[in-house]
Amino acid sequence: MSFVDSLLGKPLATSEEHAEHIGVAAGIPIFGLDALTSAAYGPEAAMTLLIPLGLAGLHYIVPIITAILILLGIVFFSYLQTIAAYPNGGGSYTVASENLGTGPSLLAAAALMIDYILTAAVGISAGVAALISAFPNLQSDTLLICLIILAVLAVVNLRGVKEAGAAFIAPTFLFVGTLMVLIGVGVYHTILAGGHPTPMVAPPPPLPATVKYLGLWLLLKSFSNGCAAMTGVEAVSNGVTAFKEPRAKKAQTALTIIIGTLVVLLFGTTYLARAYGITAMEPDAAHYQTMVSILTSAVFGRGWFYYLTMGAILLALPMSANTAFSDFPRLARAIAAHDFLPHVFLLRGRRLLFSHGIYALTGFTAVILFLFDGVTDKLIPLYAIGAFIAFTLSQTGMVVHWKNAEGGYKKHWWHMFVNGFGALATGITTLVVLVTKFMSGAWVTAILIPVLILIMLGVKRHYSRVKREMKDMTPVNLMNLEQPIVVIPMARWDRVTEKALRFGLLLSQEIKAVHIHSDDEGDEGLDGVWEEKVAIPIQKEGMKVPELVTISSNYRFVLGPLMDYILKLEDENPGRKVAVILPEMVVAHWWENALHGQRVQLLKLMLLLKGNQRIVIVNIPWYL
Repeated sequence: MSFVDSLLGKPLATSEEHAEHIGVAAGIPIFGLDALTSAAYGPEAAMTLLIPLGLAGLHYIVPIITAILILLGIVFFSYLQTIAAYPNGGGSYTVASENLGTGPSLLAAAALMIDYILTAAVGISAGVAALISAFPNLQSDTLLICLIILAVLAVVNLRGVKEAGAAFIAPTFLFVGTLMVLIGVGVYHTILAGGHPTPMVAPPPPLPATVKYLGLWLLLKSFSNGCAAMTGVEAVSNGVTAFKEPRAKKAQTALTIIIGTLVVLLFGTTYLARAYGITAMEPDAAHYQTMVSILTSAVFGRGWFYYLTMGAILLALPMSANTAFSDFPRLARAIAAHDFLPHVFLLRGRRLLFSHGIYALTGFTAVILFLFDGVTDKLIPLYAIGAFIAFTLSQTGMVVHWKNAEGGYKKHWWHMFVNGFGALATGITTLVVLVTKFMSGAWVTAILIPVLILIMLGVKRHYSRVKREMKDMTPVNLMNLEQPIVVIPMARWDRVTEKALRFGLLLSQEIKAVHIHSDDEGDEGLDGVWEEKVAIPIQKEGMKVPELVTISSNYRFVLGPLMDYILKLEDENPGRKVAVILPEMVVAHWWENALHGQRVQLLKLMLLLKGNQRIVIVNIPWYL
């Protein structure tokens, strides 16, 4: 077995695709880990905005998270209907494309692509933040740890959906299990203590209050930050095709378990934070700890269960990026199928995955982590906007879907109401998130979305032009067939140029061997051997001798004079093709390329850029 097979797994035949489908148990970590792990940073993201209120901020966090959970419930019921209506995958792009048209579908596509990239970046950075909470000495290596985890995730996902699901099942259930135990024990102690439990380890004291009252603006900002807990909800509807039959039912079951668990985790950790008097810390503070780290210390102390919980969070949070790795390639494939992204995203790799989508996601995520130093709180302001735009467009598209379905409004009025209410709720939330986070960094997302849309429209124009030019339903045209004029650049006479000349003699009787002569050569050059090595042997066979064209180059330029000659020859012979035969050596090892000039590659590039339909390039390799 080769190294690549050991690392990425053996290639799978197309006929083996059915075996790669997954059940509910594997579907939860693959498509739900992003949503589930948001319980580890969603409440803290909301609480961070309440730091100016000091201890008084704890009175408002439960109502804020409750409002987010109500919104989550609305989106949940809406996506249950979307899965039922689109059993072959009903992500926002697909729904918007089929029901709302090109403009809204591209808006959904751009928003989702940005959201998935940020999902991967936030998941990884949040996991590293949990690690640093337990081992503060690693804080200086935050970015390096993030990039290592990203590389590991990319390799795991390149092994295939089924293997990725198997790899993530244990960490997912360990994460959920430890938090459920934390919530259960914490609630038990809270009830016994009459609502005021005594922490095993005292939490850090809250910062002094700098704001006396919670204003509307601060409330909205806290709400919008907490909405980061809702990202990843759409993943199941986008990946329905990954499930075994009956795929729609299994997808709905997986989504129900994911949302039900998330509600318990979000509300439980928030309730306990208020009961134990735990507030968020400034991310740049000395000895920074996450809210979950402080809460676990308060309930269990810094014993083995604390480190088990932190370890589970550390494992699960980076793996939550797997939701993006699962859905981004599918999204890119759907967009590319409509010619809005390069067609390379349509190709399936060795493990039946859309591998190029994984490569692209890995690259973009690495750039984001590098730009923001791998710090979660620097990424949160960019987060959630794309998700809520996608939510809104998906639900709006579903309203149109039910309206146009058989029976129309009279038969599907309830479905229209659910999706319409969901669209209204998420639409308002989108505006709130955009306005409250705009100056904190959301303006970056607001600019990137239209830029991405313009790029996709440019890709579409290119493919449309290619189709117009390439489409030809007429029979092959046999008029005016004529041998091409063959041009062979020759630096010297050797075995590779001999091979090129032999091939040229097969193509045409009109061959021009072009030699660029510089003063550095002196009297030596191709002229001295031409008669003996080329002209006389060809004349003996009764064939036409190729013309040797020697071009002087006082300044030792080679490519410029060659290009000028080829373009002039093409211009002087309208209607005829010019075949440029390029002899080149192919080395046995990649590093040997540095030992040889790359003029052939540069000439080839210049011919492709400056040439036209009548200039043909032929490579003649000589393998060393």
